[in-house]
Amino acid sequence: MLHYAFMQNAFLASTFIAIASGIVGVFVTARGTSFLAHTLSEIGFAGAAFAVFIGIQPLAGMLLFTIASAVTVGRMSGKASRREASTSAVSSLFVGAGILFLSLSSASSSYATSILFGSIVGISRAEVWQLVILAGFVLLTVLLSYRWLAFDSFDAIGARAHGLKTNLISIYFLVILAIAVSTGAQIVGSLLVFILLTLPSAAAKYLGRTLPQMLAISVGAALIGVWLGLVLAYYTNWPVTFFIAVLECAFYLGALFYHQRERS
Repeated sequence: MLHYAFMQNAFLASTFIAIASGIVGVFVTARGTSFLAHTLSEIGFAGAAFAVFIGIQPLAGMLLFTIASAVTVGRMSGKASRREASTSAVSSLFVGAGILFLSLSSASSSYATSILFGSIVGISRAEVWQLVILAGFVLLTVLLSYRWLAFDSFDAIGARAHGLKTNLISIYFLVILAIAVSTGAQIVGSLLVFILLTLPSAAAKYLGRTLPQMLAISVGAALIGVWLGLVLAYYTNWPVTFFIAVLECAFYLGALFYHQRERS
């Protein structure tokens, strides 16, 4: 299997994306922004459709739209009471725009499908290195801001009491999330990228007792999901996204069952 260049590219790209998604996902779960991660994935679809319409790389369109939306939502949702309404408004606008861009472009339906559901086994080595660089950037930014990002994510009241600029931290994290969404969409597509950003970390929440443990479990679950998904897709010729979704759901349900047994 690994003798083929396309499988080498798929494993290399998916490894870095899974690590970045697993780490960012822990903070997504802690901050209660799973809905926003889903919304950004829909906005990423609009960005990719716009990129196809004007003739540039879909990844560039995803980055442009998701980062701009993340900053906009961050500035609009300073209060928790406005967060869902703000994200819904932005999401509705960009989903409608994405449908318009696809209808106006000359792209085939198969190309649109690859945007929505991913095409990891069809990426080139140059595209792989783009994804590796973006995933590395996400990891570096999280590492540099680890202490105050963790503080604000797990103890927002304490962070405000200590004088941290929590609104600025929120916008900063949303930009990181936007980049993670855009890179992760290359594996599972813009509509299902929230799988890697929410399910491994949700499982880690039930299994880990400390933040490092949760990060390790989340990354491990994401890696196993994408690696095993690629192997199963290679031997069955079924979609990679299907196997990743099933495996990550199994991880989450298993962790939830274990947690409930421990409490009983």
